[in-house]
Amino acid sequence: MKTIRVYDKPMCCSTGICGPSVDPVLPRFAADLEWLKSQGHDVQRFNLSQQPAEFASNELVKQTLATEGVECLPLVMVDGRIVSRRGYPSRELLALWTGGNTTASSLNVVKDSGGGCCGGSSCC
Repeated sequence: MKTIRVYDKPMCCSTGICGPSVDPVLPRFAADLEWLKSQGHDVQRFNLSQQPAEFASNELVKQTLATEGVECLPLVMVDGRIVSRRGYPSRELLALWTGGNTTASSLNVVKDSGGGCCGGSSCC
């Protein structure tokens, strides 16, 4: 199984549902990460505003931020290698990078349960 680490821009939560305008990419990507977890992969997501130490403790992330600034975020890493920057990849790309099943039926987007970004409670 693969290790996936996502380093997000500063935001109130990973789904973006609690902000003033919802970016539809964020809930989709959160569902895609849950799908990766269900496939047995080790997935962790870090938010610059809430977990800055995670950014500072990863040398590659720290170097990338130093040379490119926060514009490089989000960074997606698979097994310690940056595979994506400046945007959220599709489920198809995540499957490709993790050696997952890329048949049409395996790529169906997981429906959000409607619980919001914080399990039904306010996160802002």
